[in-house]
Amino acid sequence: MRPPTHILVVNGVKVRRPVFVVAAPHSGVDLLGRALKRSPGFHVTMGRGPVARVVYAFARRPSIARSGGAPQVLRDVLAEAWQVVPAACAECTATCREAGGIVGAGPCVGPGSLSRFGDASPDLLYSAPVLLQAFPDARLIQIIRDGRDVVADMLADPACMTWVKPHMLSEDAEFPNPFLGVRSAEHRERWAAMPPAGKCALRWRGAVRLSAALRHELPAEHLLTLRYEDVVASPGDAIDAVSSFLEAKISTIALYGAAIPRPGSWRRRLPAEDAELVEKVAREELARLGYR
Repeated sequence: MRPPTHILVVNGVKVRRPVFVVAAPHSGVDLLGRALKRSPGFHVTMGRGPVARVVYAFARRPSIARSGGAPQVLRDVLAEAWQVVPAACAECTATCREAGGIVGAGPCVGPGSLSRFGDASPDLLYSAPVLLQAFPDARLIQIIRDGRDVVADMLADPACMTWVKPHMLSEDAEFPNPFLGVRSAEHRERWAAMPPAGKCALRWRGAVRLSAALRHELPAEHLLTLRYEDVVASPGDAIDAVSSFLEAKISTIALYGAAIPRPGSWRRRLPAEDAELVEKVAREELARLGYR
């Protein structure tokens, strides 16, 4: 039985059916976040500092996310992020500011035009159960992408690579650890000795397993699953699916002409030994998802 819906009011607007975009790293969260952010009536945040700190705390220590106060903490930090005040966008990430077309301090939306709220922060996937407790009427959109392309992008992203340092699995680490893709403490030393491509593959594998669990647990009216490859190949069809799911008009223009890696680019970006390692670590998930 789900908890009752809390009435949250931001800038005089009741938060109803908020939208959250979730995925493994570099799977297209920012791409869809851009489309939502540029759609009439939507206020979508992407990686605000306070939200990111809570999300990463929940990701690294699942026991915190399971605590009774976690939904309230997440609800409060999102409510603060959604406030539309002068210079609000000055606290946003470069990705969020660019997606909103912001020049100066913002804000990126006018309070009088708001009807829907959402967030497309990186690694929000690990907070999905808490989101659904905090907002029982939430709509989740998850994006799946070829793990080999994901690893290629992760290896080229210094921010992502800060999470694969050996100290991340300290003595007080919790297991299983979906965030790093490590099942038990017995695998700690093996993980520490693994090349970066292998660590990234484990992280992708753990994320898509969480995505599979969400798809199994949530009804169709609460979860939409998209493939990155389909979004890139047919933006119009992808946006039509999102619009139907959210019962709102979503901007298609934001998806056209974006300078993003094309599907299959891992073939020229990943060294042969890295590609072989990724396919070894994530063979089962790659096959299940049809990435041959």
